Amino acid sequence: MDSKMYLKLSSVITCPECKFSKYEHMPENACMHFYVCSNCGAMLKPKEGHCCVFCSYGSVKCPPVQKDNSCRP
Repeated sequence: MDSKMYLKLSSVITCPECKFSKYEHMPENACMHFYVCSNCGAMLKPKEGHCCVFCSYGSVKCPPVQKDNSCRP
């Protein structure tokens, strides 16, 4: 079976500044390095050692990490 069938492509991202949460679609083949909170306008960047904002602030790790279980900044 194709491993893509088991990837979660959505995550709830929570802004560390205002605590606003939003359901977002994640790119399947890339990490998202910046995200602007639609509530307060804060520019989110990955925490040190994380590859993307979903790994830092999301309810689900990004698809590249889901595929090989590693996070490379």
